[in-house]
Amino acid sequence: MRDGEYKDTVEEVKEKFREIWGYEDFRSPQGEIVHTLLGGKDALVVLPTGAGKSICFQLPALLQTGLTIVVSPLVALMENQVSQLKQLGLSGALLHSELPRRDRQQVLQSIQRQELNLIYLSPESLLSNPLWEVISQPQIKITGIVLDEAHCLIQWGATFRPAYRRLGAVRRSLLKCKPLGTKIAIAAFTATANPAAQKDIIKALELNQAETFSVSPYRSNLSLNIKTVWTPKGRKHKALKFIQTQKNSSGLVYVRSRKDSQTLTQWFKSLDYSVAAYHAGLINIERRKIERDWISGKIQFVICTSAFGMGIDKSDCRWILHYHAPELIAEYVQEVGRAGRDGKPANTLTLISEPTGWLNPEDKHRSQFFNRKLEQQYRTVQHLIKKLPNKGDIATIKQQFPQGEITLSILHILGLVSWQDPYSYS
Repeated sequence: MRDGEYKDTVEEVKEKFREIWGYEDFRSPQGEIVHTLLGGKDALVVLPTGAGKSICFQLPALLQTGLTIVVSPLVALMENQVSQLKQLGLSGALLHSELPRRDRQQVLQSIQRQELNLIYLSPESLLSNPLWEVISQPQIKITGIVLDEAHCLIQWGATFRPAYRRLGAVRRSLLKCKPLGTKIAIAAFTATANPAAQKDIIKALELNQAETFSVSPYRSNLSLNIKTVWTPKGRKHKALKFIQTQKNSSGLVYVRSRKDSQTLTQWFKSLDYSVAAYHAGLINIERRKIERDWISGKIQFVICTSAFGMGIDKSDCRWILHYHAPELIAEYVQEVGRAGRDGKPANTLTLISEPTGWLNPEDKHRSQFFNRKLEQQYRTVQHLIKKLPNKGDIATIKQQFPQGEITLSILHILGLVSWQDPYSYS
């Protein structure tokens, strides 16, 4: 382990990589990313799903003295990553609201004693007072901050989490508490970010002269197919025919609403398929069980909304069916990328209504519904903007205005407010 700038040679880094993960060499551009982070430089990394991006930040974290903070959007993703670390005999922990209080206290104590190399948490947990009080202490050495699934920072929609917009102030605020000359590198990882999105991520996270690594999301082992359906009955027929051809292999079916998830699940269960419905309305215990059952093979496929799958590593997922097409190309790339992560052939199929919407208007109606919801949210925000003070703190705003936090996020996106630290704006 080294303090400060890492000085080991390329061969020594490769040897550690071989020792821990058992691979002979890095895939391109893993090696370059690892050495960028070891050099304390900021990075924006756009890699296809299944390209081994977690190694790119786990290895530098393990080779340095200090704590690397990994911000992740989903508990399942954190659990998966930490479980893999423990299987390798490595140091890592997770912190989220579902953990029992005693476990949370133990993690905070481990950070206080500087026993951890990696801590996985949500943006909300990172900004919670108990953790902030620990990591902002001058003696707590923080090597880097990693934002996994960085598209969540800029991907606007019903599931947008405003805490993401405050992350740009984290490093700036932490450095004020640390010894002079302290460096904290930031790395953002995602599978999908076009040039405009990359600029937005760099700006929002306040990255400094970031090294950018961008690899096409296209994977040759994925067979991508789109079919037009003319009636609701025809959609069901094509979906069933596609799944029947998959020979009991593991897969995912994506729909766009909770109701569709539940209704379609009941239909497939009536046909004796081993399935489960997954959506944001489930309690956390139910979600974890479905995730584990799918990963272990207890159920063949999950009929889910976009709430499922991000970062869950099931290498033998052989197919993805989009029963309804996603609204965003970024969502499509993320979701089809969950198949064939072992490099073996995998099939995907997206069903779309005929373009006029005359015979089967459900896709058009669904898109209009989501657009109306977003428009309604924007109208609420526009009304609230006039009431918010020009400067203040997030705790007061959340207490006084139910939509205050998301309003500040939109103002931040528009460049109309800035975060002085993660808790106060002007």
